[in-house]
Amino acid sequence: MMAMALGRQEQEGAFGSLTVDPLSRFTCPVCLEVFENPVRVKCGHVFCTSCLQECLKPRKPVCGVCRSSLTPGTRALELEKLIESTESTCRGCDKKVYLSKMRAHVASCSKYQSYIMEGIKAATKDPLHETRDVPNRFTFPCPYCLEKNFDQDGLVEHCKKYHSLDRRQVVCPICASMPWGDPNYRSGNFMEHIRRRHKFSYDTFVDYNVDEDAMMNEVLRRSLMDK
Repeated sequence: MMAMALGRQEQEGAFGSLTVDPLSRFTCPVCLEVFENPVRVKCGHVFCTSCLQECLKPRKPVCGVCRSSLTPGTRALELEKLIESTESTCRGCDKKVYLSKMRAHVASCSKYQSYIMEGIKAATKDPLHETRDVPNRFTFPCPYCLEKNFDQDGLVEHCKKYHSLDRRQVVCPICASMPWGDPNYRSGNFMEHIRRRHKFSYDTFVDYNVDEDAMMNEVLRRSLMDK
């Protein structure tokens, strides 16, 4: 039985659901891996120490789970002990591994990597593929002066050169063109946003033809499920 010390995160799970997989209580809602040096913040949610440090960098940081004001937390010792004493089965090789060792294990387990890739391939099969409008993800307009036809790197350099002192809240045209993007969301600090978020091109890492929800659900199911 899990200790009551897991508190609110135990009730909600890492993804805000009462029916999530049991391992979700040991899963950081930022990196989606087993907690590493877990820290509990004022609202009751728990993060890896390194993930929390990243979340605290904005001028007005908020909890990524409940959006309440975020401040440095305290070490979640009870949860840390549970992670060190709880075993789970690797979904690739069926080996029993303590959760505190799970990150290192799955990083080197070739059967686990194959298991995850099989899930991704299963989710990307689209026998009923339909023609759909595809947004332009290769060139972008400047959100400040509306000059057009910048590639991602060109847009970043243009904004650094001509708009570094502009404090207007604008919509990021790169994010807005993505399947998950919100074309109405205005960044409070666009220059900081592009410096952090757009260090690489999404084209290198994203398959736009994938059903994102199906792929994410399959990957999470395979990586977090426990026997």
